[in-house]
Amino acid sequence: MRFIGLDLAWSARNPTGGAVIEGDAGGGRLTETALLSDDVSVLAFVDAHAGEGPAIVAIDAPLTVPNVTGRRPAEAEVGAVFGRFQAAAHPTNRTRLADASGVVRGEALTQALEARGFVHDPRIPARVPVRRVVEVYPHPATVALFGLTRTLKYKNKGQDRSVLEEAWAAFHRHLAALREADPPLTGLDAHLAVDPAALKGRALKNHEDRTDAILCAYIALYAHRWGLERSEVLGTLDGGSILTPTLPERWDASRLVPA
Repeated sequence: MRFIGLDLAWSARNPTGGAVIEGDAGGGRLTETALLSDDVSVLAFVDAHAGEGPAIVAIDAPLTVPNVTGRRPAEAEVGAVFGRFQAAAHPTNRTRLADASGVVRGEALTQALEARGFVHDPRIPARVPVRRVVEVYPHPATVALFGLTRTLKYKNKGQDRSVLEEAWAAFHRHLAALREADPPLTGLDAHLAVDPAALKGRALKNHEDRTDAILCAYIALYAHRWGLERSEVLGTLDGGSILTPTLPERWDASRLVPA
């Protein structure tokens, strides 16, 4: 299978990170990362790597946004489960996300993928080849996958440079450790050879976008390996949902969203 991660920019004016993992429930190998632009380039990237075969496209962006204001149930549930780890989600609504014509980019991209045979359903069955598109969120995933007590502050939000560099060093260590995870991920050497401490401005943001896309792709691989035994769907299908690896304490509490 192919597991395609997209760190989708809410606006096509900004770069979107892309990553591809090839593999199966026994493990995967990172084969490519990319910086993409408009929806045409994003869809071309998916087409080139997924073709018509089994694949999961995992997108870090809202894919279903029915509410005009406020937040979706998905954001509320992320906060309830992961808020104590500083992994809450920003409110998502059409007022914030829709362009001048009323289009939400993630929704439009999902519709284009559905036309290509992808099913928008986060209830991934374990070890079964599928063709799905799902919404994911890297921050809770890092907490669940890496056993963090709080999220890594690797995004440049005005913090001291030393804090940023320490977070990036930790993030790279955790990604390298995925070689021994279940499922294992290899092929990271070239990406992890980049030193974030030597990057600034757009170059650092580009590395961030590629890294987030890798994590999105791994979330898809993880869901293929474990299904809802160790993954969780927060929110609802109609109101918007987020698929994430869940905390070990909740492995027995994993649940389906309402049909």
